[in-house]
Amino acid sequence: MIKPQVFRQYDIRGIVDEELTEESYYLIGKGFGTYLRQKGLSSIALGGDARITTPKLMEAFVKGALQTGCEIIDIGLAATPVLYFAIWKLQTDAGAMVTASHNPSQYNGCKLNLGLGSVYAEELQNVLKIIQSGDFASGEGKYTKDDTIDEIYMDYITANIHLERPVKVAIDGGNGMGGPYLPEILDRLGCELIEMYCEPDGTFPNHHPDPTVAKNMADLARAVVEAEYELGIGLDGDGDRIGVVDEKGKMLFGDQILNILARDYLIDNQGKTIIADVKCSKNLYDDIRKHGGVPLMYKTGHANIKMKMKEIGVEFAGEMSGHVFLGDRYLGFDDAIYVSCRLIEIVSKTAAPVSSYLADQPKMYNTPELHTECDDKRKFEVVSKVCQEFKAEGYEVNDIDGARITFSDGWGLVRASNTTPVLVTRFEAESEARMNEIRELVESKIAKHI
Repeated sequence: MIKPQVFRQYDIRGIVDEELTEESYYLIGKGFGTYLRQKGLSSIALGGDARITTPKLMEAFVKGALQTGCEIIDIGLAATPVLYFAIWKLQTDAGAMVTASHNPSQYNGCKLNLGLGSVYAEELQNVLKIIQSGDFASGEGKYTKDDTIDEIYMDYITANIHLERPVKVAIDGGNGMGGPYLPEILDRLGCELIEMYCEPDGTFPNHHPDPTVAKNMADLARAVVEAEYELGIGLDGDGDRIGVVDEKGKMLFGDQILNILARDYLIDNQGKTIIADVKCSKNLYDDIRKHGGVPLMYKTGHANIKMKMKEIGVEFAGEMSGHVFLGDRYLGFDDAIYVSCRLIEIVSKTAAPVSSYLADQPKMYNTPELHTECDDKRKFEVVSKVCQEFKAEGYEVNDIDGARITFSDGWGLVRASNTTPVLVTRFEAESEARMNEIRELVESKIAKHI
């Protein structure tokens, strides 16, 4: 049987040979195949990341899905956004990506798609229920390999991006799946490149493939400064999240990357809505308004945001974690390879250094994302109590995802993590002292209920 805890909020993830085995993937293939057949669907685009365990797990998934009568088109090892692109290009009903994203090398997982939307939350639990019931569809499936998608994908992006001059950019692929694509595309566009760790290697020998963590970007920052390049771009393990350093080697956070892209987007899209998650800076929301856009604060989580974009017809969204979704001139899913190119396009339009792009904004002091351990069974209840307490005291609280409490000179956030037994907090204010005061106030309320 399968371990239910590997079915997380947004995807399937666990330690290989402990929580996930070839047998697990065989069952996931059968479960997902049955889920699709129940909806009258049958075609699946399949891809996988560079982890050492990925090929054998893909094979097991294929075996299970074929037994349900599904058609599999295997695009081989690829970045997650390339798999999404394949779903669109090949017009398959669904997609499956064998990946554990930026998790350490002993992990693997699976992201499931229905069209370009994620199968997540309750729908992912429905796949688990099918597996637990053992009531599988049966049929004779069809398996084909497609080796053309990589080239079509790179051609598509190259034709979509227009640089006004060559840009000097360093790329850190994190030994993940973005490495084979981004340097190749930028080379075609005429950029001057430094390539670091762009060779896929599932052991991640150089650093953990998460470009939102400063220590993982240290080599990139050093390379940019030493070569006097304009910026550095880091990609995560499966190529759907971006990290950036400016010409001084200073990291730009997810909301700052979004902010730069938003200003450019709003030049031709006045009055349009831009979605950002609850962890983003007040500066971002204020700046969107200032430049003629309508900011919408929404739940954290790439699957949540994609669903909301579709629901209300928004073409630009993003979150603090480095997922950016562009439907403007593109296909609407989170693709760090494409987003990197759009950012470089912005850089090519000016001689001004990247560090100056947001220099006109007020200086805000903020914490990174902080974690407080809290039992899975109690975490949502704790957040709810903190939320009610602030509301009762007359504070302005946005409760779309946890509680984001607004003060005249800052804000505090507490939300339950969807994937781990922790409470996530973040704080921001106009001064460091005030940021610490807000933090103390929110943390004291958390401590009361935890």
